[in-house]
Amino acid sequence: MTDDNRRLTRILIGAVLALLLVPWYRVRAGFFSFDWLGGMFSQGDLLPGAIQALTGRWQLWPLIVLIGLALVLRGRPSGAARGRQMVLIGAAGLGWMAFEGLAIGMRGWNWGLLQSLFGDVAGQPAFGAGAVVLAVVFTCLISFGKAEQGALKGDAFVLTSIALLILLVAVFVFYPILSIFTGAFQDFDGSFTTEGVARNIGDPKIWGLGCLIGGNACGVAWRTLFLAICTASASTALGLAFALVATRTAFPFKKGLRLLTILPIITPPFVVGLSLTMLLGRSGTITQVIEAATGWEMGRWLYGLPGIWLAQVLSFTPISFLVLIGVVEGVSPSMEEASQTLRAGRWRTFRHVSLPLMAPGLANAFLIGFIESMADFGNPLVLGGSGGVLSTEIFFSVVGAQNDPSRAAVLAAILLFFTLSAFLAQRFWLAGRSFATVGGKGDGGSHAQLPARAAVPVVGIVSLWCVFTVVVYAMILFGGFVKLWGLDHSLTLEHYARAFGISFDGGIRWTGVAWNSFWTTMMIALIAAPLTAAVGLLTGWLIARQKFPGKSVFEFMLMMSFAIPGTVIGISYIMAFNLPPIQMTGTALILVACFVFRNMPVGVRGGVAAMAQIDGSLDEASLTLGAASGRTLTRVILPLLRPAIMAALVYSFVRAITSISAVIFLVSAKYNMATAYIVGLVENGQYGVAIAYSSVLIVVMVAVIATFQLLVGERRLRRPKPAPAQKTEITA
Repeated sequence: MTDDNRRLTRILIGAVLALLLVPWYRVRAGFFSFDWLGGMFSQGDLLPGAIQALTGRWQLWPLIVLIGLALVLRGRPSGAARGRQMVLIGAAGLGWMAFEGLAIGMRGWNWGLLQSLFGDVAGQPAFGAGAVVLAVVFTCLISFGKAEQGALKGDAFVLTSIALLILLVAVFVFYPILSIFTGAFQDFDGSFTTEGVARNIGDPKIWGLGCLIGGNACGVAWRTLFLAICTASASTALGLAFALVATRTAFPFKKGLRLLTILPIITPPFVVGLSLTMLLGRSGTITQVIEAATGWEMGRWLYGLPGIWLAQVLSFTPISFLVLIGVVEGVSPSMEEASQTLRAGRWRTFRHVSLPLMAPGLANAFLIGFIESMADFGNPLVLGGSGGVLSTEIFFSVVGAQNDPSRAAVLAAILLFFTLSAFLAQRFWLAGRSFATVGGKGDGGSHAQLPARAAVPVVGIVSLWCVFTVVVYAMILFGGFVKLWGLDHSLTLEHYARAFGISFDGGIRWTGVAWNSFWTTMMIALIAAPLTAAVGLLTGWLIARQKFPGKSVFEFMLMMSFAIPGTVIGISYIMAFNLPPIQMTGTALILVACFVFRNMPVGVRGGVAAMAQIDGSLDEASLTLGAASGRTLTRVILPLLRPAIMAALVYSFVRAITSISAVIFLVSAKYNMATAYIVGLVENGQYGVAIAYSSVLIVVMVAVIATFQLLVGERRLRRPKPAPAQKTEITA
C-alpha cells in the first residue's frame, strides 16, 4: 500500500467511525465526560450523524454522499486526476457544513428567505465531536489531494499543517470578527435590522466634540483615541530613555532596570490602578501628605483620563523598554564613529544618525503601547470614574442594565478600526525602507555615549520613574497586610486567610474563597500554554522554512490577531459561539481557544526568530536521507528549539493568568478565572482580598518563570566551548 493510500485510508476510517459511533451534535455535559455513552441511541440529539440523517435530518445526507464518493476514490490509482477530485470533495464538504450550520439554528431556518423557499425545517443544536472530526477529514482531503497534484513537492505533512491552520484561524479569528459586524445588524430574535446601528453610530456619546466647544466631555471614541496616543507616546519615550540609560550611560544600577521589566508582565492589569488609588486617591498616602503640608484640596483628579494614563504608562513602559533595548544596542557603532570622525558632535550624531536608525523599534513600541492602551480594561475599570473608554463601554453594554448587543458591536467595530488602522499605518510606513546596520563583517566599535545635555535629564527622569515604580509595587504588597487601607493600617493576615484558607478537619479542605478560581486558572493556563506554543512554533516553522503561494498573506492573517484588542476578541467570541453552529460559551474550551489564538502571534514570531538561527542545511540533510517533513521537524528541529519552546510556554502561561480584557466576557460560574474574580472583589470594595490574591498570583508566576528559566539555562550551559588549540590553529 502506497503512502498516499495509507493516509487516505486512515482519514476515511475516521470519517466512517465519526458518522456511526460519535454524537454529531454537542453534548451538554461535555464530550470527555463520556456520559453520552449510556444514552447515545436513546436521546435524539446524541445520535451519530448517519442515524440523524436516517431519522429526518436531511441536511446531513450531502455529507454522507461526499464521504461515499471519497471511499470510491480510495479504490482508484493515486495521481493528479484523483487529487483534483479529492480537493473538490473536501471543499464541497467544508462549504456545505458551513452553509447548513449557519442556515439552520435551534428553531429552524435562521434566514427568512430560505424559510419561504423550502418551508419549515427541524432545528438543530450546535456541532459536536462527530461534526468536528468530519470537518478535519474534509480539510485533510483537500491537503492530500493537493499533495497528489504535486503541490509543495507532494509534501502532505506541510500541506495538511497549512490547511488545518487556515481552518483554525478562519474559525477562531475571522468568524468571530465577522460576527461582530453581522451582530450589529441583528435584532434580539435574529432578524435583520439597521435600527441599532443607526441609533448608535451617530450617538453624541460616542462621537461628540463637546470638550472642544466648552461642553462637558468629548465622545468615548475620541477620549479613547486621545488616551491611546498619549499613552503610546509617553511609554515609547520613557522606554527609549530606559534603553539609552542602560546602553549609553554609566548609570550604576543597570541590572535593576532590567529587573523592573518583568513586573508588568506578571502583574494582573488592574493592580497598578489599585496601588495608585492607595497613593494618590482621595484618601491616598501621598494625597494626605500633600494636603497636610500645603493645605491644598487635591480632589478626585485621579479618577478619569489622567489616572488611567498614569496607570497605563506605568504598565506599558517596561514593555516598550524590552522592544527598544535590542534596537538601541543594534545600531552599528561604526556609523556613529564615522559621524564623529566627520566632526559631528555627540548630540548631532545622536539626533541625525542614531535616532533615525531606531525608527523600526520606535514604531513597534508605539504600536504596542497604542494597542495595549486601546485594549486595556482593568485600569479604566478601577480609575475611569465617570469618563469611560471603549473597552469599559463595551463591557457595560453587554453585562450592564442596558443590555444592548448592537451598541456593543458598534463600539467593538470602532475599537477594531482604530487598532487595525494603526497596525496598517505602521506596516506601510516601514515598508520598503531599510534600517540595516549590521552586516556580515564584524563591528568592533563601541557605542557613543549620550551627550551631557541629554544624559543628565534622561538619567534624572529614569531615576525618578524607577523610584515611583518601586513605591507603586511596594504598595501592592503592603495593601494585602493592612486591615483597611487609608483608615486602619494595623498589620493582619486576615485577607490571605480569607482568600487562601486551609483547614484539616477530616483531611485537607480548601476553605478560602479564592481557591476555586485559582485551580481553574491553573488548569486552563496549563492546557492553553502548550497548545499555544505548539501552534505558534509550527506556524513559525512553516513561515521560515517553507515556500508556498500566498505565504505573506498567510503570515499577515496569523499576525493580525495581535492587532485585535482583547476586548474585541471577548465580545466577538460571545457573539460567535453563543449559538449554533459552534456553541462554547460557559465552557473551558472557549477560554482555551481564546488564549491560544490571542497569544499565538508571539509564538509565531519566537519560532521565526529561533529558526533563523538554525542552518537550513540541517533540514536538507534530513530530507536527503529520506526522512519526511514531519519526522525532520520532530527529530531534528524541535530538539534545537528548546529555549524557544520554553519561552513560548512561559509567555503563554503568564498571559493566560493575567489576561482580563477578553476573559471578563467569557468566564462562567463553573469556570471563573482569577483576574475576573479579582475584578469582582474590586467592584465590591474588597481591596485587601484582591491585593492578597494578586500577590499570590505574582509569586506563583515568578516561581514558574524561574523554573523555566532554570531549564533554559541548563540547556545553554551544555553547549561546548571551542578548544584553545583550535583557536590558535585557526588564527595562525
